Amino acid sequence: MRLPNIPGFDQQTFEKYFKNTGMLFVGRVGSLLIKMVVSICVANYLGRAGNGILIGGTVYIYFFSAVATLGLDQFIVKELHQFPDNSNQILGTSFWMKVLAGILCVPLIYLAYMIYPAKGTPYGYVFIFSIIGIIQAFNVIDSYFQSQVQSKYIMQVQIIGNVISAIIKLLLIYFKMPLLYFVYAYSFDFLLLSVGYFFTYHNKQRNIFNWTFNSKLSRKLLKYSWPLMLSGIMVSLFMKIDQIMLQNISGLKEAGAYATVAQLSEAWNFMPVVIVTSLFPAILNAKRDDATRYKKRIQNLYDLMVYLSVPVAIIITFASPLIYKLFHHEYAYAAPVLSVHIWSGVFVFLGAASGQYLIAENFNKLTLIRTGFGAIVNIVLNLILIPHMGMMGAAIATLAAYASSTFFVLVIPKTREQGIMMLRSLFLLSLKDRLIN
Repeated sequence: MRLPNIPGFDQQTFEKYFKNTGMLFVGRVGSLLIKMVVSICVANYLGRAGNGILIGGTVYIYFFSAVATLGLDQFIVKELHQFPDNSNQILGTSFWMKVLAGILCVPLIYLAYMIYPAKGTPYGYVFIFSIIGIIQAFNVIDSYFQSQVQSKYIMQVQIIGNVISAIIKLLLIYFKMPLLYFVYAYSFDFLLLSVGYFFTYHNKQRNIFNWTFNSKLSRKLLKYSWPLMLSGIMVSLFMKIDQIMLQNISGLKEAGAYATVAQLSEAWNFMPVVIVTSLFPAILNAKRDDATRYKKRIQNLYDLMVYLSVPVAIIITFASPLIYKLFHHEYAYAAPVLSVHIWSGVFVFLGAASGQYLIAENFNKLTLIRTGFGAIVNIVLNLILIPHMGMMGAAIATLAAYASSTFFVLVIPKTREQGIMMLRSLFLLSLKDRLIN
């Protein structure tokens, strides 16, 4: 595909990143469709109460996923991009840091459960899920392929893993297995992906056993990543705290129905992740070489986030009653809640894009502050709205939390321009300028 000759435009670079992003989208869409079908089947099989018990167990894992990853993922990509000859040391150091963090998460999850238990969800289920934090250390391989703009290999692993996972869960439904087996099945998903990452890495003439640990590098990585780790905890809080609060305030059935809303709404959140992880190396290159191009690429990224998220939100808003016809009748009343919750995705998309700017500029502490603000907004609104509005109140609180977190950059003078750029994209002002010019 040839594009017109534009000053500063690199056709070869465009094709490289476009192909990588395209492969990521194909893989993610395929995985999304598989997961949606299976999640609907599982929700219908378990019923609202059973689904609430299952999701209640996973919430604690989300709370501590940022601790298990140490906020390292984007910094691994950045380090590999800057020091490609040092990949074995970067990957090895990151891997063992994540393993240790995952082990530390097991007692932390237990403590969190003791302090604020999810009513109706046994700790045994939570413990099984907590092992995921250790297994996910192999995700450093994903970061390696991102740095090489070769994420298509990871997508192949994820598609195959999702197909196998879907078959396992459908067999559990067919043979009418109890809830505990689904807990094991969801945990097995992560083990399956880790095995796939391992063999893919070795098939590309790389060897995991060449990885080495460097204590000096670990301190460097942790110095830059800890604000992102803490902000990740805050993100997990305002993404999932509504589910556990709803379970404790309104009961398992309400939580089980709301879990389907969150799954359907958040299923699309892979899109900004795919785009920003694929284009992050290009943004870093522009920052290094050309300040004007750097700013233009970030504005283009904000525009793209709006062009993708708003149409999805509009379509899901009107299609939600039809979507819930795929569920048992007991879930039907959740359709209006999905129509509200889906709009939080617009701010998730913009927040993911602006997060790349904050990383590129080393404004890592600001990432922590804005996500912390969003978490506080969500918790306060959930406490106020859930007792009176049930899961609709949880959806409104989530929407408000994402919006306030994303546009918190307007409050800080050094990032205010980014907030204005996002507003220009959101209100289509940048599109208007392009059409006029």
